Amino acid sequence: MRIWMCLTAVSLLSGCQLTPQQADIERQQEHEHQVAATVTAQCHPGATDTPPPSERPDDYLTCDNVHEGTIPVSHPVEEVEVAIETAPPVPLEIVDVWERVRQQLTFAVPDNRRVNVQRDWYLRHPDYMQRVAKRARPFMHLIVEMLEQENMPLELALLPIVESAFDPFAYSHGRAAGMWQFIPGTGKRFGMKQTWWYDGRRDVIASTEGAIAYLRYLLNMFDGNWLHALAAYNSGEGRVLRAIRKNKRAGKDTDFWSLDLPRETRAYVPKLLALSDILANHEKYAFAWPHIDNQPVVATVDIGSQLDLALAADMAGLTLKELHALNPGFNRWATDPDGPHRLLVPLDRVSRFNDALAKTDKQQRLNWVRHKVRNGDSLLKLAKEYHTTVDVIQQVNEMRGNMIRVGDHLLVPVALKSLDSYALSQEQRLAATQSTSHGRHKLTHRVVSGDTMWDLSREFNVGVRELARWNGMAPTDPLHPGKTLVIWVDKVSDAQRDNAVMRSLTYTVRRGDSLARIAGKFNVRVSDIQRWNQIDPKKYLQPGQKLKLYVDVTRT
Repeated sequence: MRIWMCLTAVSLLSGCQLTPQQADIERQQEHEHQVAATVTAQCHPGATDTPPPSERPDDYLTCDNVHEGTIPVSHPVEEVEVAIETAPPVPLEIVDVWERVRQQLTFAVPDNRRVNVQRDWYLRHPDYMQRVAKRARPFMHLIVEMLEQENMPLELALLPIVESAFDPFAYSHGRAAGMWQFIPGTGKRFGMKQTWWYDGRRDVIASTEGAIAYLRYLLNMFDGNWLHALAAYNSGEGRVLRAIRKNKRAGKDTDFWSLDLPRETRAYVPKLLALSDILANHEKYAFAWPHIDNQPVVATVDIGSQLDLALAADMAGLTLKELHALNPGFNRWATDPDGPHRLLVPLDRVSRFNDALAKTDKQQRLNWVRHKVRNGDSLLKLAKEYHTTVDVIQQVNEMRGNMIRVGDHLLVPVALKSLDSYALSQEQRLAATQSTSHGRHKLTHRVVSGDTMWDLSREFNVGVRELARWNGMAPTDPLHPGKTLVIWVDKVSDAQRDNAVMRSLTYTVRRGDSLARIAGKFNVRVSDIQRWNQIDPKKYLQPGQKLKLYVDVTRT
């Protein structure tokens, strides 16, 4: 039997926050939620078929589509189909994994407006659930098994729908990533390793283990109250604890429905309950819940050492994209040299993969070049040139320090195929996102110290959210000097052109300067200088006055 498993190959702000005792993280959470509220308030209702913000089609990320006050999730990768041959299934009492979940649902679903609104939306959009089921198909059985082994409620198997629409490449406001939407700090806190090579927040096994651990921690914190725990998963335990204390002081009820929580969180828990209700009563609602076989379709294989993903795909008889889609935690062209040393492989390919792996010596699992050190070389330069890390070069060449000498030879591991073949690596996902056209003209801007999304959006007359989306970021992500941003515009000034390299600089006005003279010197328009610096055209420039300019360095 051929099973076509479709998953999105690279949100809501993740509820995965740090404890209230960690004051610095708490303050950061407060700021992010204030920003989220501001962004939401600026949005207006969009199309009537708009999906809930944490469950959107892959091309979604527009302000118009914000629903119930939540923050959109970016799904920047097209779907990948993985063809898997399986043996005829052994007759099972339960043949559909959703039925397996349905029979173990335990949460009470109240009849109130907030749940009804979310349920009505899902019922009106069965096509959306079909798309989500395609993404979930490779992983759903695995996740259900992990939840059962940990004696967790099976409603939690529906949580990735609310968080990311079951997309392990999803990325959202607050730098939340992965199927379970963990921010970096909470991901590390609950066992998700994050390195240049690997991000456990996108690893299906590591992130599911982390989500179970975090949810159990929250359940204990809130004395077994699952609705409080789920609310804290979304908005942070500190915020929920404060809301409970506030109601206690006011003599009010402290159940979830009575708490003063962010609009996003007030919709978050009802979404999960609405999905649970639809699954439990799909016949009543005449809702065709997508079928997923109640049997494993992937297996975990111990590879023992670093392995080029292209070589691994050949060993398994898969395309590189198919293998990487099953193993989205790996950022680069190879697995992490320091582990985890495991890959998810379709069940019908495991025997073939293991045979090929056993015949391949560890030294042959990567491609190598012998580099002769030249004048000006450094380990950092070589690492960037060959798309690896300094640590790997040092380890391979048994080096204790960073000293290299001209004329020496170094062994450096390199990708087996061209880098653009690794379409789901972090670099190629970003390249694909930045190359997708959103206007007639593409400009590039090299970030310098002091740049902000807000400032750049004003200078180029584009939206903050659009600028972030074009560059695979969330609106509140920090900008690091040296990062290259793409900006899409429909019109360019005389000083700009397609593929211009825009940089900002600060110019100190000198005696005798005028706007016209400065504009001519930097090949920009007077009106632009006035707009960038909010200059009153009736006033004269003063020597020593600072002006911010945006110039195309290729023409200046």
